[in-house]
Amino acid sequence: MPDDKLPFDINAVIRRIRKAVEPFPKAAMFELADRGFRTPFQQLVACIISIRTTDEVMLPTAINLFAHASTPAGVARMSVDEIDALIRTCAFHYGKAGQIHEIAERLVAEHGGELGCDEALMLSFRGVGPKCTNLVMGVACDEARIGVDIHVHRVTNRWGYVAAPTPEATMAALMEVLPKRYWVEINRLLVPFGKHVCTGRLPKCSICPVLAYCRQVGVTEHR
Repeated sequence: MPDDKLPFDINAVIRRIRKAVEPFPKAAMFELADRGFRTPFQQLVACIISIRTTDEVMLPTAINLFAHASTPAGVARMSVDEIDALIRTCAFHYGKAGQIHEIAERLVAEHGGELGCDEALMLSFRGVGPKCTNLVMGVACDEARIGVDIHVHRVTNRWGYVAAPTPEATMAALMEVLPKRYWVEINRLLVPFGKHVCTGRLPKCSICPVLAYCRQVGVTEHR
């Protein structure tokens, strides 16, 4: 352990980061929930839109779609081209439009037009993996799940809290060490923290509130 580092204390780290991210915009899926778009279907659609797309683009894009249709039945009545026109600001919009339409049609045909808190069903949808499923289960269903995106993956490995090569491996590692009370919150906190402080390139270590705990794994240059 470096002489100038404190023993890693996840409780102290979480407390400090809560305060540090207060000035920044919320992670988009949590912001959507706060605005009333918190059904499992809405959260899943938003997560699909978010893939390879920034929160700053995803949030208004999802809201634009939901202004026209916010239920599986409403989305299923639209054509793929109509959905695409509403979400074309996001990356890979046409493929996502087809995916969203397919999910909506299946929910109407096979599940009474509703998406419940059903992990197996979500994972059965084409293109839906553990990250989106866990975020939906955490945000929409209030279940203790860890949603690991690039920010959660990068930051927790940079801390030295886990050592994992992929987001999927990071999720498994965090499940072993992270107290369950933080499982949903870790994504809500580390998305803005990773975007504004612990950035991918040149992290702002000089203003980091948890520098005393962070092992700065892989950091060769910083601000």
